[in-house]
Amino acid sequence: MHKVMGLDIGTKRIGIALSDFLLLTAQPLETISREPETKAVEKIADICAQNNVEKIVAGLPKNMNGTIGAQAQDCENFVNLLKIKIPDMEIIFEDERLTSRQAENILALQGKKYTKNKGLVDLKSACIILQQYLDRAN
Repeated sequence: MHKVMGLDIGTKRIGIALSDFLLLTAQPLETISREPETKAVEKIADICAQNNVEKIVAGLPKNMNGTIGAQAQDCENFVNLLKIKIPDMEIIFEDERLTSRQAENILALQGKKYTKNKGLVDLKSACIILQQYLDRAN
């Protein structure tokens, strides 16, 4: 039984979500600091090993016109570090345009104070990125 991991890679934090074993739902796991990057990569590799993760879905923040900007390039650079650390892991990109806005709306509806805790937005965004992938895969 394997799981899929979802990542919302920001400049300061990385939101991490995991699928259930049936690959139907995305569950929030945790938010980690991106700095230092070697420690963040190590932590993600450890989570993968502990949870039987067979695939990582990383959010790619494309520009609204679909092009790759500086933020998306930054995500690709981080994913390249992951590929070096876990060479056998399949890592795919999921378009994550507007997921942060979506996450903020959901948290607001739930009455959660996300403005003082940006990690909540990263965590919810990771769930949205992973859920989009799981819904399409099923």
